[in-house]
Amino acid sequence: MQTISPLLTDFYQLTMMQAYYDHGMEDEAVFEFFVRKLPSERKFFVASGLEQVVEYLETVHFSEADIDFLRRDGRFNENFLNRIRDFEFSGSVDAMAEGTLFFTDEPILRITAPLPVAQLVETRIINILQFQTLIASKAIRMKQIMPESTLIDYGLRRAHGAEAGLLAARASYIAGFTGTATVAAGMTFSIPVYGTMAHSFIQAHLSERKAFSDFAVSHPDNTVLLLDTYDTIRGAHKAVDLARDLANRNIKIKGVRLDSGDMIKLSRQVRKILDDGGLHDVAIFASGNLDEYALQRFRDEAAAVDGFGIGTKMTTSADVPYLDCAYKLVEYAGQGRRKLAQNKSTWAGRKQVFRNYGDDGTMTGDTMCLAHELHSGEKLINPVMQQGKRVSQLPTLDETRTYVLKQLGTVPEGLQPDSEEDYDYPVQQSEELVSYCDEVSKVMTRNHD
Repeated sequence: MQTISPLLTDFYQLTMMQAYYDHGMEDEAVFEFFVRKLPSERKFFVASGLEQVVEYLETVHFSEADIDFLRRDGRFNENFLNRIRDFEFSGSVDAMAEGTLFFTDEPILRITAPLPVAQLVETRIINILQFQTLIASKAIRMKQIMPESTLIDYGLRRAHGAEAGLLAARASYIAGFTGTATVAAGMTFSIPVYGTMAHSFIQAHLSERKAFSDFAVSHPDNTVLLLDTYDTIRGAHKAVDLARDLANRNIKIKGVRLDSGDMIKLSRQVRKILDDGGLHDVAIFASGNLDEYALQRFRDEAAAVDGFGIGTKMTTSADVPYLDCAYKLVEYAGQGRRKLAQNKSTWAGRKQVFRNYGDDGTMTGDTMCLAHELHSGEKLINPVMQQGKRVSQLPTLDETRTYVLKQLGTVPEGLQPDSEEDYDYPVQQSEELVSYCDEVSKVMTRNHD
């Protein structure tokens, strides 16, 4: 990924930063990123984007062009402009591993750094974590519905910008997708790339059969035919007829794709045509406005589909297009801080989350506590960076994907996307955390009266 200018931020981050420098407010600050609310359409979240956060923090700096722009703006003093010339992130990061399943109010990332530094990086950190977590949390629901099926990200063309399309491919792969149609994601992240033909390829030929034949000859190891340009059933019969001729050239049809109509009904009809023609090994792939709700119907109605291309509704997380997330100050100069505003109050202090499992390996509940506390279970938040450097190599994308799929085996039935059970996964706050936050509230209320 390319280096991102620190000017990709909200203007108030810079105005606050100058005021901090002007008034000597440079003590250590602690901020945590969390999601405030679990939408009714989600039962848990998947932490995603940590690698991009680390890359950003490792490289963030102000160029001379950045500083010149701020000088021309006229609202920043020379002391500030001189200070940011040597800006770098030299703080610490503690976080949940990418791919960790998490719940409301549980921090997935903690930044510890001098206050101006920790403040500046807020916007980009939210930008990275919110989006990839949003997409991974949508994509994993499809993996839960169709755990054995091929799932391919088709969403680039309707993604909200180039970076969004690229990172959606990454986030969906973490969540268990098989691959992507986005070629740059293959180059950037080594994600398997899939794709064959569009309707335009068929339309450019005078004969549908000739279009099929030309593609097969050009791509003998990747012959997947799009059947629905004109008539799906007739297209299926043409595929069977062509397969006999292709066999003489040692070319096998790998699959066929359906992209419109009643694809559940059509898949059964096409499967029978293929089987009657001896093409039992030819896979059927479906695409076109699909999401987990559509996949549930495919599953429940026993559609004869082996794989799915998932585009717009996943890449834009259409049913939940944003997360109510925040990056909030929880400690400054060694003292707890919390927001007390109605409906948006926060938990003070550096925190840890412990996860417990039953005898069968199923998740049974989390405990959110202060960072120094010890509780039973698996500790989810661990050091990632210290003094601006990685403490160890981050997992590869495939290792993260394996980690996610392993966690899916521990999810209780009530967290399945199609479960009708009224189930709230237990997340409790430790007594010490509650007591600490009460004390912080008293101090802050007293100081601000």
